[in-house]
Formats: sequence, structure tokens, C-alpha cells
Amino acid sequence: MSEANFKAMLQQYAHESPDVSPTKAGPARVLRSRARPASVAADSQQVKNKEQNAEQSKDSSTIKPSKKRKAPSKYAPPSKYQHLSPLTDILAPNLIAVFVGTNPGIRTAAQGHAYAHPSNQFWKLLHSSGCTDERLRPEQDVELPARYLLGNTNIVERPTKDAAELSKAEMSDGAPVLDEKCRKWRPECVCIVGKGIWEAIFRYRHGKNPTKAEFHWGWQDETENMGRVAAAGEDGYQGAKVFVTTSTSGLAASLKPAEKEAIWLPFGEWCKERRVARSWPPPPQREDQRADESNA
Repeated sequence: MSEANFKAMLQQYAHESPDVSPTKAGPARVLRSRARPASVAADSQQVKNKEQNAEQSKDSSTIKPSKKRKAPSKYAPPSKYQHLSPLTDILAPNLIAVFVGTNPGIRTAAQGHAYAHPSNQFWKLLHSSGCTDERLRPEQDVELPARYLLGNTNIVERPTKDAAELSKAEMSDGAPVLDEKCRKWRPECVCIVGKGIWEAIFRYRHGKNPTKAEFHWGWQDETENMGRVAAAGEDGYQGAKVFVTTSTSGLAASLKPAEKEAIWLPFGEWCKERRVARSWPPPPQREDQRADESNA
């Protein structure tokens, strides 16, 4: 078979591809969301609301409710606490110091002993400052004169829940009463236990509260001595020196404990020095001395 015949035979079996011409692109097709039936949309919204409410409830359960603040006290007339008795003064002649508090609280009046509320820091500060060599209990208040030459009184006698239930007038009216007590018992010093007490005394004497420049903790000027005898030098008593220290009430939180102790400390040191100068407490008597005194 010739080569030409062989190529002709192959040609009849050759595969012919169809003529595929490129198609022109048609316009872009826009897909639009199909509107859901109203009932389906409402059900979906309800499910979404339930999920949001559940999430909010979970968050709120972890938040602690805020504590309600106690309403501040207001003036209370004497009739409100007339069932409570005033606190008895603890005084004796020629003490080195007399503490002056505001007035008895309810717990103090009920128990009949000074600074009896557990939150009051009076007895703690008395000890830590050196005014006493041990921490006394409220019922040991009567031991102050004999053991430490210390006494106690208040600028207002009547009991209340706190100082806010007293009027400014009765606080100021207590100042001349303190002067009379100092003239009668003649202590070396009065320790004012709280800024508000000193402000009341200052207001009585000067007709106004002390300014920031006029107020300071600790020893006050000698012109502020309490109980000064009118005729200077008449009997040698020039009044009790004044030391102003912090309130010991648990409600008084404007100063930190360390700050209060720092203010109290100089007064405690002074008390110790004065007892040493007076040789107090006196040494215990021997048996023969007591016998001699009993036979005298």
C-alpha cells in the first residue's frame, strides 16, 4: 500500500472536535432574600429576647447588692433617752489630768461605765500611749484616780446614740460647767477627747469655731486654761492646761489608727513624767508603818 493510500485510510478515522465558540457573558444575576412570613420573624425575635434576658440575668446574679447607708442622726430631745441615767463623774482633788468626753452613749449609760461600747478605742489608746500601764476594762474606770491620778467627765451629761443628737447650744453650754469643775477639783490638765468638744469650748469663749490656722492637736496656749481663778495668783491656781486629742469613738474614722496613736502619745508621755515627779504610785507601806499609823 502506497503512503498516500495509507494517509487517506487514517483520515477517515480521525476525530473532528465540534466548533465551540465563546459565549457572551449575560447580565449579573442579583440574589434577593426572600421575605420570611410574619409568624416566623416574631418567633425568631422572641428567641433572641429570651437569650438576651438570660445573659442579663446571669450578669446581675454576680453583682452583689450595695449596702444601704445608715441615715445620719438628727437632734434628739432629752425625752427620747430619759430612761437612761447620766454617767457619774470620776473626779478627785489634784489629779494630773481629767479626760473630757462628749456625752455618754447608750451602751455606756446602760452599763454605767465610761467608754463601754466595744468599738470605742479609749481604753486601748490610754494603754498604748502610756497613760496607763495596762489596758483597763470599762468597769475599772473608778480605779483611774487611785492608780493613775486620772479622772473623767463629759461636756454634756445626757446620753444619746451619738453626738449628732446633741444641739450646738447644749455643747457650748457645757463649757462653763467644765470651768467650774476645774476650779473645784483643780487638776493639772484637761484632755479634750475629740475636736468637736474643743470647738464647742472655743465657740463659747470666742463666739466662733476655730479656723484651720487656729486649731491644732496637742497642747493649747495658756490663755485657754480651764478653771482659771479670776484674780490671778489669788490662790496659786492658774487653771488646767488643755491638751486636745482625737475622738476615740468607732464612728470617728477621719484619722487612721496610727495617726490617732501619734497624737495621743505625747500626752501619755507627759502623764508618766508627772506621776514620776509626784512619786506616784507611792511605795507600799511596811507592816510596822501600818501598825504605827493604826496606833496613832
